[in-house]
Amino acid sequence: MTEITASMAGSVWKVLVKAGDEVEEDQDIAILESMKMEIPIATDFDGVVKEVKVNEGEFVNEGDVIAVIE
Repeated sequence: MTEITASMAGSVWKVLVKAGDEVEEDQDIAILESMKMEIPIATDFDGVVKEVKVNEGEFVNEGDVIAVIE
């Protein structure tokens, strides 16, 4: 299992996956908004989403876990 983390602080603008979804390397799993910019968060490998740890509208800090992929 690998945790996908936020690359910077911001609000979760959109969650693009849910538990059980299959994902491919470089696929966006969420989009953060910070300073009026949209920052996509992507997975580094193929796998299955085990758990999504954030909800849309939540604030996250750099390093906070967005999702767990296995």
